[in-house]
Amino acid sequence: MGYAVVLGEALVDLLETRYDGEPGYRQAIGGGPLNVAVAVARLGGDVEFVGSFGDDALAERIRIFLDAAGVGLAGAVTVPAPTALAVATYAGPEPDFRFYGEPRSYALLTPDDLDVALVEGADVLYCGSIVLLHPPVLAAARRAWAIAGALRVFDPNVRPRLLDGHGALDALREVVAEFAASAHLVKLSSADAALLYPHEPVEGVVAYLRELGAATVVVTLGADGALLAAGDDVVRIPAPKVQAVDATGAGDSVMGALIAELLAAGEPVDPVGWQDRVAFALRVAGLVCESPGGAVAMPAREAVLARFSA
Repeated sequence: MGYAVVLGEALVDLLETRYDGEPGYRQAIGGGPLNVAVAVARLGGDVEFVGSFGDDALAERIRIFLDAAGVGLAGAVTVPAPTALAVATYAGPEPDFRFYGEPRSYALLTPDDLDVALVEGADVLYCGSIVLLHPPVLAAARRAWAIAGALRVFDPNVRPRLLDGHGALDALREVVAEFAASAHLVKLSSADAALLYPHEPVEGVVAYLRELGAATVVVTLGADGALLAAGDDVVRIPAPKVQAVDATGAGDSVMGALIAELLAAGEPVDPVGWQDRVAFALRVAGLVCESPGGAVAMPAREAVLARFSA
């Protein structure tokens, strides 16, 4: 088994909660790609996180957390900025994020910071999420993506509140098309699809990404499971029935589970193999939804097998 490189953001989430009946916030380590990296590690995969950390106590807590989770930090750099914050409020299980901090600590990785040898040695490379909205990190991601050898997986992980200014959504669509065109796997949520392509049904978005060149596309549908396009047909994989209390990190856990399976057994040779992988990833996500928090809720493989053994 080789290792995966996950390139993206690490930050601190402030999650809405209540203390003694009063509203408050609970601090949690987060960032979509960070959640992905932790999920890979918890499921038994070797993974290296590549990104920029701030220079404060919060960043040190992130480093300590990742190290304890088994995530490598050889490709991470420290930058002169406070750790970015994502404040999450809830109208249901799905969080609504607003981001704070300038300059954004996660957005300062440059192509010169990239550990090329680390990327060259990887079996799987993940790129995506909100760092792609920032030119320096986008350039670093493009450099990593251009290095041949690894299975390339991509997740746009769109945050609409970060799409500021005229043309921001069109620019993001261009980036998504660029990375999807040479991706072995694209994973996105139905919310991502609706925001990026508002006049297309989900099946049309899947077909478009396949036409661009994506070998396999997975669209998560929350409690309704996921759509999978790995062969000629688009099939729906049902999600397990769970008692969801917090969906934070659920989509990231799907991505992490798929990466862990790619590391363990390589790319499936047929659509049935992909169906089994996605079904397992949805079980991982179901377990994540039964616990509060994002990265801290990522389960070990044994816990997933025990929870869904029937």
